[in-house]
Amino acid sequence: MDNKQLGDEIIVIEDLHKYFGSVEAVKGVNLRVKRGEVIIVVGPSGSGKSTVLRCINHLEEPTSGAVYIDGVHLEDKKTNINEVRAEVGMVFQQFNLFPHLSVLRNVTIAQEKVRGRKKEEADKVGMEQLTRVGIPEKADAYPRQLSGGQQQRVAIARSLAMEPKIMLFDEPTSALDPEMIKEVLDVMLDLAKAGMTMVVVTHEMGFAKAAADRVVFMDEGQIVEVGPPEQVFGTPQHKRTQLFLSKILQH
Repeated sequence: MDNKQLGDEIIVIEDLHKYFGSVEAVKGVNLRVKRGEVIIVVGPSGSGKSTVLRCINHLEEPTSGAVYIDGVHLEDKKTNINEVRAEVGMVFQQFNLFPHLSVLRNVTIAQEKVRGRKKEEADKVGMEQLTRVGIPEKADAYPRQLSGGQQQRVAIARSLAMEPKIMLFDEPTSALDPEMIKEVLDVMLDLAKAGMTMVVVTHEMGFAKAAADRVVFMDEGQIVEVGPPEQVFGTPQHKRTQLFLSKILQH
């Protein structure tokens, strides 16, 4: 069978392995994400978190294993990856905005080119999403005129304007000054409360506690522990989780 009837599960990762040359970055990861679920992935640098995220929308091709998005097998030769990607929004550490385009145009260009929307509709959706992330007054500004936090919120609005089924966040606040982190996390928290399916790689443990349905702890390319935030942070079962959390939750 090419596709799976997943019912409630919108992301299914089965025995995912990823090599970069001779280095195995991801070692047999299994994960299932339900519709509307918020999964926060934590762990030390180099533990494979971002690689797993990038395999979910096929920015990285798995060496072996399978990824299904809403029942569609990404590794199937018949799968149109661009169609699947249009349903999966991704926000990176870097904002990747077009510097020569206005904020609104940054949010509308993919709508027109990928979704085939007319300019009027794209503008309307774009303004709705800029309002949602709290910066409608910046529509005519250019990225260089914005703070880092505002630029990241534009990047989130751009993804949301495509009306994705899933949002992926790869350390979205790690390039921001500390005072700008909260404004981005607040937008993400609102998304989580609104029922968006989200997979977030982050070092922001306070956000993980507030937003996560489940926390996934990864180390050395493997999932070590999965559970609700109160369990993973409060009574972690594995030594590696305990050691990691003892270092970052000291304050």
